Amino acid sequence: MKKVAFVYGNFNIFHPGHLRLLKFAKESSDYLIVGVNSDKLSDNPNLLEEDIRLESIKATSYVDEVFLLDEDVIEYIKRRKPDILVKGKEFENIFNPEEEVMNSYGGKILFSSGEIGFSSLNLLQKDFEISFSNLSHDNNFIKRHKIEKTKLIEYINKFSDLNILVIGDTIIDEYITCDAIGMSQEDPTIVVTPISNKKFIGGAAIVASHAKTLGANVSYVSVLGDDENFEFTQNYLTSLGIDTYLLKDSTRPTTLKQRFRAQNKTLLRVNHLKQHNISKDLEEKILENFVDDLEDYDLIIFSDFSYGVLTKNIIENITLYAKKKSIVMVADSQSSSQIGDISKFKNMDIVTPTEREIRLSINDFESGLVVLSEKLHKKSKSKYIFTTLGSEGILIYNSTQNELLTDNIQALNTNAKDVSGAGDSLLTCSSMAKVVGANIWESAYLGSIAAAIQVSRVGNIPIKKEELLHELDFK
Repeated sequence: MKKVAFVYGNFNIFHPGHLRLLKFAKESSDYLIVGVNSDKLSDNPNLLEEDIRLESIKATSYVDEVFLLDEDVIEYIKRRKPDILVKGKEFENIFNPEEEVMNSYGGKILFSSGEIGFSSLNLLQKDFEISFSNLSHDNNFIKRHKIEKTKLIEYINKFSDLNILVIGDTIIDEYITCDAIGMSQEDPTIVVTPISNKKFIGGAAIVASHAKTLGANVSYVSVLGDDENFEFTQNYLTSLGIDTYLLKDSTRPTTLKQRFRAQNKTLLRVNHLKQHNISKDLEEKILENFVDDLEDYDLIIFSDFSYGVLTKNIIENITLYAKKKSIVMVADSQSSSQIGDISKFKNMDIVTPTEREIRLSINDFESGLVVLSEKLHKKSKSKYIFTTLGSEGILIYNSTQNELLTDNIQALNTNAKDVSGAGDSLLTCSSMAKVVGANIWESAYLGSIAAAIQVSRVGNIPIKKEELLHELDFK
């Protein structure tokens, strides 16, 4: 006898969190039924039409049967008697009205938000599709939010009116291209010969560079080591026309990340860094030079890699003053090989964490994506949260709730050559768009285009305004 699983809900904007839940339900059963709540069961004014929501579930290959649920779910369960009811992990510790009827005939309720890191692109067989273009637009998102090309062009042209302060950790990315010789005869080790190397500006410095080449007036604050990479950074940023305030700290080297690559693949990464906080003396120098002048800026970008520049004292002082002056603030706190905490940035307009970074910040490794965003919002009071999901795109959480609460933009470039720096370009372009008047959906879409451009090439290369305009080819 087939084991039947049942899932129901609004499925307003079908996002990766839903897909993970359905994948779990299917793997727990032989036959999966999904009930999509009909329009008459909800008084939510932001709900998409039932036919649209139904079609999104029908397009999902894990679902065996889907229908519009236009009756009380308890009555449906009594009649159909599914073996399993699957609900999100967030429902586990609250009252579930379905429990009584499920228990009456021996059914079970399973609580799960699905497998962390599951890629919907595998499910949709994107790996088997031939891509003739690096960037493809999310036309469904564009239609849902009535995004117009002419308005996006208008926002981009307004970038030149912005005065931006970027503060954070500087990173130098060095790509060492190697010729693969083969396997060592002494031990199972790959042997390569370096044939060339190239350095790129990274970390908060690439955020400042993106902002500048997109048209804004930019000031950059950071602390580097007393070494050759200090000069490399200063010369590079100055050549772009960025106003730099770089302090030297002899107790740390400028963070250097080396990538050894062969045949377009990274074989090994070596990080040269120190992660201790900068001294009180350096903190005071930064605050003395910038707190009094913050009112000159339209936007402040905190770009944190947890390497010691953005201390609690600096964050709190700048945030307090900027909030009084109604200056837009955005932040990213990255946790790749290090441990960061995005929730330490309070009252931000936009934050762009990865799923892992949110889970680390709120110590939650079970809840679904939307619940994670809700918890981060409660903890940090961030207005908009863009959860970056790699090949699954981004999930947008809108705490203002005057429109859709969440939405998803698919990855606009599924043939990434180098994912490093995608989040930096997303944060920079999205926040600039928001300041010049774009709504959150328009801002997120421009940021997604910037990220798609960034991952199309190896190494951090500042995105130019002309490149962004060139990719606005949707109708």
